Amino acid sequence: MQLIKPGINIDFIGKRKFALIISLVLILAGFASLVRHGGPHYGIDFAGGTLVQVQFERQTHAAEINAALADVDLGVPVVQRFGEDTNEFLIRVERSTGELQGISMLITESLEQSYGAGQVEVRRVEMVGPQVGKDLRNKGMWAIFYAMLGILAYISWRFEFRFAVGAIIALVHDVVITLGMFSLFAKEIDLPIIAAFLAIIGYSLNDTIIVYDRIRENLGKHNKESFTFILNRSINETLSRTIITSGTTLLVVLSLFVLGGGVIHNFAFAMLVGVLVGTYSSIFVASPLLLLWQKKTAKAA
Repeated sequence: MQLIKPGINIDFIGKRKFALIISLVLILAGFASLVRHGGPHYGIDFAGGTLVQVQFERQTHAAEINAALADVDLGVPVVQRFGEDTNEFLIRVERSTGELQGISMLITESLEQSYGAGQVEVRRVEMVGPQVGKDLRNKGMWAIFYAMLGILAYISWRFEFRFAVGAIIALVHDVVITLGMFSLFAKEIDLPIIAAFLAIIGYSLNDTIIVYDRIRENLGKHNKESFTFILNRSINETLSRTIITSGTTLLVVLSLFVLGGGVIHNFAFAMLVGVLVGTYSSIFVASPLLLLWQKKTAKAA
């Protein structure tokens, strides 16, 4: 199936400086947000504490819930709406079971005093100790690091070291931008999001390898042409496949994001951003980096 007619010749490499500006803006915006918020917004899995999901029989607001919990010794609870259900909320408390027993009962009793008996239903309680959360966070970061290391070794073996460097930088670019988007949109990072980051790495790598494989083929076919010509030709020849693959993946992820509900919302958001950025980076980051490497090598020689 061909969405793009054969012989198309879009100058993607010629637009690399404009693409660089876009990438820098997104990365700096995410970095500024992370600095402003003191780092990523970790979920219960990584930060530790207690998460209580409650559903109310009538409409209410986070401010009312906070007021209802004011007399309970919970520290400073964070209340936020959950998913599309306007009557369902998440209450986060920075304490674990070792510090506070029967937290769901305390919250229920306090809320029922304000909302009435039978008007509040506790639907979920999650508790993670601070040390366990720290260990999970460290293991998640190491999982991403080892994935990158394995990719570096694999691409160096299958292609050349310069291809591996370009792929790794593109993958770091994707993860950093996705992380920045989570900070900008105030979304939590927990274990499912680490899984999403690993899925993004795999998806972006697959797209990059398709382009790299065509570049390697064209280096043999058109060895008398300039390297810029070969890069552009390779990207254009794989453009139809890229659009079909990314387009169908985006339709699925978008469906999950819109219809999947609150439980899967953040995971779908990560995948949505990751697929978009991964497709962009395979064209405007991974390939131009090969050209930069080529120029640096030529100057050194």
